[in-house]
Amino acid sequence: MTCFMDHRDLSRATATGYLFLLLLFSSFINIWSSCSNGSCQVVDSCSHSTDCGPGLFCGNCPALGKTQPFCIRGQATIPTSVIGGLPFNKYSWLVTHNSFSIVGAPALPGVQRFTFYNQEDTVTNQLKNGVRGLMLDMYDFNGDIWLCHSFRGQCFNFTAFQPAINTLREVEAFLSKNPSEIVTIIIEDYVHTPKGLTKLFKNAGLDKYWFPVSKMPKKGEDWPTVTEMVKANHRLLVFTSVASKEEEEGIAYQWKYLLENEGVKPGSCPNRKESQPFNSKTASLFLMNYFPTYPVEDEACKEHSARLADRIRTCYKAAGSMMPNFLAVNFYLRSDGGGVFYDLDSMSGQRLCGCNTIAACQAGAPFGSCKNISMPTPSPMTNSVGSFSGPVQFSTSTSTVYHPNHLMIALFSFPWMISLFF
Repeated sequence: MTCFMDHRDLSRATATGYLFLLLLFSSFINIWSSCSNGSCQVVDSCSHSTDCGPGLFCGNCPALGKTQPFCIRGQATIPTSVIGGLPFNKYSWLVTHNSFSIVGAPALPGVQRFTFYNQEDTVTNQLKNGVRGLMLDMYDFNGDIWLCHSFRGQCFNFTAFQPAINTLREVEAFLSKNPSEIVTIIIEDYVHTPKGLTKLFKNAGLDKYWFPVSKMPKKGEDWPTVTEMVKANHRLLVFTSVASKEEEEGIAYQWKYLLENEGVKPGSCPNRKESQPFNSKTASLFLMNYFPTYPVEDEACKEHSARLADRIRTCYKAAGSMMPNFLAVNFYLRSDGGGVFYDLDSMSGQRLCGCNTIAACQAGAPFGSCKNISMPTPSPMTNSVGSFSGPVQFSTSTSTVYHPNHLMIALFSFPWMISLFF
């Protein structure tokens, strides 16, 4: 009996050993067969951005319960590279809200910045990644014009970011390097210095790209084609929130040319009070805002999921079947996979060729003639401007990262707390 028991124990040990080796071998097979070195696609698991393909980075979305890192799209398809030569108002472009308000941007020497943040990479990177519209808040500050958030309507050293000319020089460098690209700047304007903006843009070297107000359509007609704009070097559109500056400085008054919504309430898309009504026939551009009052980085991936697609459909209907020309968001890189880039591809496909994604469009083909592809892919198409170059790397839960916006939300939720600081 003792010998029999010993034999059974040996058999069990042998079986256990075989099972262990089988599991170990399976693990090696999984490792060998998993993607890496730039072969991973959208939503594939990753450990570093180098695992992901062109235009992707490695991130996660704890707000949707997705804590393990996966490949996320980080670059837009430039619609004019697929279907070119149409009027400017026939395209949809990505806009960053408060493009200058960048996490980690250095504060003034000896000053602790105390304000909200809206983006995570430089304006240069934003442009490389397909952003074509910048929302900039400009103020008179320190004897110059600065990019700044306001507190009680003023720019302070604890809400200031940098002189505006620094960011505008980034735009100039991009336009100079990419002679077929068009950029739009929308200014929340608190500059009172006479001719201040005119001098600023001239000193930044951007006056040579200026799209003149006199050539902007004022009765809802089509804009010039992108081909005509590039040929004339009218590749910079600038809008201001101050109506008088159109006559004083030749800077277009924003709500004369742009329809605009406000709020993020599901199922609703009201026009902004300064904007013309959506049924207006005098403006042929539509700016769709999609960002909460208080920006939170680790919630943005959830906001840029199915919620965004629903919002686009709601605003499209509210504007009388007018597709947005500009989609403005916070933290544009954050999503659960395709994000704002996927939705922009869908918008462009529908308006440019009648397809469910721009990837199905065929230059020169009749409207509605779509390439036979699978469901719209969240992966970016080839972008001649440059590959993804953002520094974003969320390989661990964002809950472990310090977010200054959380403190700001707490303070602004209880205004009496702010008085403790001032």
